[in-house]
Amino acid sequence: MLYNLIMPYFGFVSGVNLLRYISFRTMCALLMSMMISFLLYPAFIRRSKHSQPIRSYGPESHVLQKQGTPTMGGAVIIAATIVSSLLWGDIRNNYLILLLFLTLSYCFIGFFDDISKVKRRDSKGIRGKKKMLLQTVVALVFSYFVELLRAPEIAGCLTFPFFKNFTLNCGSFLVAFTTFVIVGSSNAVNLTDGLDGLATFPSMLAALCLGIISYMVGHFIFANYLQVAYIASVGELCIFCGALIGACIGFLWYNAPPAMIFMGDTGSLAIGAALGGISVIIKHEFVLAIVGGLFVLEALSVIIQVAYFRVTGKRIFLMAPIHHHFEEKGWTESTVVIRFWIISFVFALVGLATLKIR
Repeated sequence: MLYNLIMPYFGFVSGVNLLRYISFRTMCALLMSMMISFLLYPAFIRRSKHSQPIRSYGPESHVLQKQGTPTMGGAVIIAATIVSSLLWGDIRNNYLILLLFLTLSYCFIGFFDDISKVKRRDSKGIRGKKKMLLQTVVALVFSYFVELLRAPEIAGCLTFPFFKNFTLNCGSFLVAFTTFVIVGSSNAVNLTDGLDGLATFPSMLAALCLGIISYMVGHFIFANYLQVAYIASVGELCIFCGALIGACIGFLWYNAPPAMIFMGDTGSLAIGAALGGISVIIKHEFVLAIVGGLFVLEALSVIIQVAYFRVTGKRIFLMAPIHHHFEEKGWTESTVVIRFWIISFVFALVGLATLKIR
């Protein structure tokens, strides 16, 4: 918004030309969202009367140590991200507006789920089928309108990392695939958010990687050099990525063990959907599976555990998601979190490397 207001003065007023640069506006968005988080969380924590119901079938230590911790802290993350994105981003950019719609919609879905948990004093929240239906509808609408914005030469095409010119023309099926990516990403981050700080840092790394890729994809010279599909105007998503990183930094300050606040589904569903949405817009869905490899492992551990138990009546892991498995093996919470952070950092490096390995 600030960019749009000052645009008429580009070239006439000294200093305002800085706003032409996506890198400058991204840093401003990051710093602003971080300050908003830092300023809002103390009051949010003091006034919050909504405590997180802890799963009775989770680790016993969680019931003893985490009961009563305020939840829905993700509302501040999303609010800071959206405000900063609107202020420093180009509000005429359709991709940015669609991404904000997706993020806010999933935030509301997560909010109603959290509210349901608090009112019922039950960790299950709203019915799984109902929540999945809402997620799917929103993701479908988002994917459909993203495809409407595509240039004819890349519309309906699925791209792959490590290959120079190989694309798969999926036609209308691509909308179904990208919907699956967004819903899957949202729920994968949600499953990872089970320990203090566990999902936050990997989300920041994924946002950083996707922000860098967005800039490259939206820059004709860089896109041509790296031999990736050029998509005009997607560089503006860097501002959103920067805002999300800043908001997560502010949240992590209060979510670091022992957590003073949980993000809840309000935050985790929205963050996961946002990461999925960015990957869809820049046509790097498979790269998201690499940079967000930790989220994939967490989701797979649940799928494998459930499927194996239904077939054999036995469990592969002591507890799923997999971070609880290592807790049950005797790892402390901080050990699990830091080691999983290291794993997510490695995944992020590999994901970025796909830009050059073609």
